Amino acid sequence: MAKLPRKLEDRVVLWRADLNGEFPKQVQGVTKERITSVLNRLALGANADLIDCVFAMLDDSRPSWFSKPPVGASFAEGASTAHLACHIGILQRGSTKLDREGRDYWIKPLRDLGGFEAVTLQDGEFIPGHVVAKSPNSSYRLEPAFVDILKATEDEWPEKLEEWANADAARERMAFQAKMEEESRKKVDSGHKDLIKASVDYYVPRFLPGFEVLYIDDADWTCRGLMPLL
Repeated sequence: MAKLPRKLEDRVVLWRADLNGEFPKQVQGVTKERITSVLNRLALGANADLIDCVFAMLDDSRPSWFSKPPVGASFAEGASTAHLACHIGILQRGSTKLDREGRDYWIKPLRDLGGFEAVTLQDGEFIPGHVVAKSPNSSYRLEPAFVDILKATEDEWPEKLEEWANADAARERMAFQAKMEEESRKKVDSGHKDLIKASVDYYVPRFLPGFEVLYIDDADWTCRGLMPLL
């Protein structure tokens, strides 16, 4: 058996060739037409990259693209931004990898609604949240209830989506994801907490007098939300 190229993009080009130039029209029984209809109800249906990203996250037909994934894991169980960019651009479209800087358009919209869950491959399993700063193992997967909507019958999915998109349900969903991420963070030291704490305790008072820290994200090596005190 020939050895696969080391570079992900080159491997995906070979996998695309194995498809004889055409990616399957549906994954897990879900078509892009169904995804578009669902996203239209969320005012996101005009975003072709997002549609293809959802389609990629449904792909349980091929093994995980991580070098050391959980045993038996599929692509759908957790894919990094790079994986998704190659799946969309190369595997589905037969073109080039999407620019990762565009992920605010093909990941963030559904991430903000709780349709995409953040996960991290850690010690052979996917755990909730992006708990290690700048980790190449930071990944995404579809939220289970959102998958159920995509796979529901033509008569059932609109009502399921309405319940899912309800403001109270959305807040509960995001609160649950945040809780799960916090539990993961307790198990994994991000490695930057001390640095960020020092920045808050010493850098801000010395170099940004009159500003108050509103939000600290020590899992993503950021200290955001500085605003002047009035």
